[in-house]
Amino acid sequence: MIGLFIAIIIFNFIAFKTVKRFTTNQIVHIWIFTIAFQCIFDLIVEFKYHAYWYFDKQVDWLGMLAHTVLIPPVNMMFLNWFPFNQSVWKKFIYMFFWVIGILIYETLTLLPEPWGYFHYGWWRLMYAAIVDPILLLILLGYYKWICKLEMQLLENTIQK
Repeated sequence: MIGLFIAIIIFNFIAFKTVKRFTTNQIVHIWIFTIAFQCIFDLIVEFKYHAYWYFDKQVDWLGMLAHTVLIPPVNMMFLNWFPFNQSVWKKFIYMFFWVIGILIYETLTLLPEPWGYFHYGWWRLMYAAIVDPILLLILLGYYKWICKLEMQLLENTIQK
């Protein structure tokens, strides 16, 4: 539990102190998308198939913290520093190091309580290594879509 609270404070502090790229609208979209996407993913993987769980195997209030305020600031940092205007190679390297960082963090969350709060059922770190890049690509696609919608809205507003 201590590890979760420390991570929430650090991730949110870093995100809101360093992230300068986004409009308030984009921050809200990233935050809500992250919560919704993580809840849908975890509803299947965590609760239906019992691959992993936070704290215990049941739905609990502490687990809700992990679903609502832990990952959104991490996604904000990932998108804020993403090398959008760089080569495919630099994007690949960026993604590679983020996945390595996520895997290291996930390993730390597996420590015994009070530091750790995450538990594996049949899930393994190797599965996360495969799934995490896919989830990050989905996040990138969503962010690009939101930016496109904002540009269309801005163009429509200027034309009127």
